[in-house]
Amino acid sequence: MRKNRFFPTPGQPEVEGCGFNRRDFLRMAALAGSASLASPLLSAAEQRAGKFKGDDIPVQIGYLPITDATPLLVADQLQLFREQGLRTEKPRMFRSWAQLVEAFVAGQVNVIHLLTPATLWVRYGAKFPAKIVAWNHMGGSALTVANNINSVGDLAGKTVAIPFWYSIHNILLQKVLSEAGLKPVSLRPGQTLADNEVNLVVQPPAEMVSALAGGSIAGFIVAEPFNAAAELKGVGKVLRFSGDIWKDHACCVTFMAERDLQDRPEWAQRVTNAIVDAQKWSLQFSDETAALLAASGTGRYTPHSVETLDKVFSARDYAQYQSAGIIHNPYWSQKRIDFQPYPYSSYTEELVRSLTQTHLEGNNGFLGELSPEFVARDLVDDRFVRRAIENAGGPQVFGIDPSFERRESIIV
Repeated sequence: MRKNRFFPTPGQPEVEGCGFNRRDFLRMAALAGSASLASPLLSAAEQRAGKFKGDDIPVQIGYLPITDATPLLVADQLQLFREQGLRTEKPRMFRSWAQLVEAFVAGQVNVIHLLTPATLWVRYGAKFPAKIVAWNHMGGSALTVANNINSVGDLAGKTVAIPFWYSIHNILLQKVLSEAGLKPVSLRPGQTLADNEVNLVVQPPAEMVSALAGGSIAGFIVAEPFNAAAELKGVGKVLRFSGDIWKDHACCVTFMAERDLQDRPEWAQRVTNAIVDAQKWSLQFSDETAALLAASGTGRYTPHSVETLDKVFSARDYAQYQSAGIIHNPYWSQKRIDFQPYPYSSYTEELVRSLTQTHLEGNNGFLGELSPEFVARDLVDDRFVRRAIENAGGPQVFGIDPSFERRESIIV
């Protein structure tokens, strides 16, 4: 792991675009420390005394306008939370991961989708007690490059955008760069790139397509549908799909405050039931899912067109990528995006190991104190999703082995 540059030395500017700067970190730490005082939730004892019903607290969804949020948004639009006897508020859309995390820690939203590696930062870096309760989807991301880039090697000496340092995108991009003999760096003002270096910058997903079109970056790796949007606009092309690097990997997960799981287990179970039911529905109705999430849809959850979203969900043209040689592991039979809610321990463990080998900006010293096995037990609470999967028809509905175990496959 490279040297931690989160806190600059005296006289140096803070790193631009690093996702969290020093002010962000201090504000987040303060929120985490005061969360117990600011939370509107009552204790379990008060609930048992009849002063409070868990059903009276609404489901407050926070999300980014990407396909990673699909189960949360489908559950809202189809009123699956209400079918579970829960009240809901209109989901709140955020532009960046930093904004979403800050709102979650502050208690403004209570059910979010979050980049799996970022959940480690929140729980162990910012020390805010929250847990993964389910996966949101598998795959659903890609490395998209300018039209004049034909191989990973062509990215040498250029800039590539990632959505967050603590993201599967950063991890997979760096694995691909390393395989090509390239070194990921994050430049400071006045520095220049060596011939074998690639400059990584953090950008909100919504800004990536225009940045690629304007030439300020040579590529980006991010969740859909921004890769599809770049293709349809003619400003970029997919070089690799993330699911073709790490088979059936999770990108985003459903993340909830630990107190909600402890004090309101029935509420948490019903929330998880709705999210799992939404994934089952999305697997069966890909065209309808695209229309539901589009700007023209009833909920207007995202600013994306039906055409852009359909390119992701239908995967009607996925075979063309295989014939073009973009798919390196065709025997994996991956989809552009897929849904399966169970949070495999093997994935969490491998994620921790991969993070320790990834160049990260920010407060990353806590990673050295974590063991993969501990994180798999401590960060994830699979009680609710196991019950929800059974209620939805069992593991076979999602192609899950009844043992709830698997082996990870990463082939760059």
